[in-house]
Amino acid sequence: MAKNDYVEIMEKNHMEIPWHDYTENDSEVLIQQAGLIEKASVVGRVGLIMLSCGTGAWRVRTSMNRLSRELGVTCTVDVGLMSIEFNCFDGKECVSQSLSIANTGVNTSKLYRMEQFVNSFPSQEAHLTGEEIHKRLDEIEQIHELYSPVKLGLAAALACCGFTFLLGGGPVEMIFAFIAAGVGNLIRMKLIKHHYTLFLNIAVSISAACLTYAVCLHMAELLLHVSAVHEAGYICSMLFIIPGFPFITSGIDLAKLDLRSGLERLTYSIIIVLVATMFAWIMALLLKLQPQDFVALHLGSMMHLVLRLIASFCGVFGFSIMFNSSVYMAATAACIGAVANTLRLELVDYTGMPSAAAAFIGALTAGLLASIIKRNHGYPRISLTVPSIVIMVPGLYLYRAIYNFGIMSLTEAVSWFAAAIMIIVSLPLGLIFARILTDRTFRYCS
Repeated sequence: MAKNDYVEIMEKNHMEIPWHDYTENDSEVLIQQAGLIEKASVVGRVGLIMLSCGTGAWRVRTSMNRLSRELGVTCTVDVGLMSIEFNCFDGKECVSQSLSIANTGVNTSKLYRMEQFVNSFPSQEAHLTGEEIHKRLDEIEQIHELYSPVKLGLAAALACCGFTFLLGGGPVEMIFAFIAAGVGNLIRMKLIKHHYTLFLNIAVSISAACLTYAVCLHMAELLLHVSAVHEAGYICSMLFIIPGFPFITSGIDLAKLDLRSGLERLTYSIIIVLVATMFAWIMALLLKLQPQDFVALHLGSMMHLVLRLIASFCGVFGFSIMFNSSVYMAATAACIGAVANTLRLELVDYTGMPSAAAAFIGALTAGLLASIIKRNHGYPRISLTVPSIVIMVPGLYLYRAIYNFGIMSLTEAVSWFAAAIMIIVSLPLGLIFARILTDRTFRYCS
């Protein structure tokens, strides 16, 4: 190895794994007849790619188990947020490996392609050599972002604009949130593209979104004589940072007693929320913004219903695009979200149902609809359910809780925080019970 090559590798904190070194380029031995180390490399790499897509431990383990059974080996797996430790046995030998990814994220398009790979493995890839399989996995790993940072900025703008209306905001707040969220997420995606650390991209993107909203509001006051009462919408401009995927998958993992993965994902989600709300609070103090109630909108019940359906569709569609879904997959998730979220809001308004109970029913509805669509289209269930209920995550409640903690208004802070926790717990519970009702393999602990 050349000295320059060694220095280049050592500059990375996570060294790249030379997967093709586990195989022989000129070998014609099919993977089923290959040695245990070569088989284990395929099983481990599939699990690692699945993990990098943002899916939970149960799905990662299920995929690795399916390949292991097809290759005639026994596999035991321990899955975390960013690492996998597993053992492969074939009755004669045992191979143990510890693998990790450099960063976590969400890529639903890659997840969809990986599920297709796992499903087709017995009929296709099992009849290839290890080298040919790794070449196919190379192609899947090259599925990066489908959209440019500008398009992802627009997706966040659309999502937060829809979020604003659903939280009670009017046209002024929606326009300013659209602009501010677009700028914030554009900066965030640029930072992620250049591999800046998590804390930095959260702090900078949230600060940029709050500052952009404040500038827009100030300019509107000066030029258009818009009232300052519309400042409440600045909270909505930063809701693109909500860690919906890790929040929901942590609940699913905990339900299957994958405690390591569940707790690590929950911790990761809490870190994002705390850093985001802390910097938003600091920016609010600097810019003299306060989380006031929105100005009441006087709309008829039918008009409100229609606008809620449209805003829910737009919000879920934007979040789904941010998760790297194809346009068709995003539109499918948006249809589910429009029905489930509107049902949740209508239950709260017209039946007096507590928000947490309505959130459970909304998530349950989303899960049931996603299961029906999965049978017909084959999309990964999680790629449809998580975007459709991210819009139900109470980001506003969490921010108001931290804001009131910061100004030592403890009674109000605890009230907002308790309401947020109840809803956050209800969302994965709804998806879990939908999965129990529709997926026979998910009902058992085995």
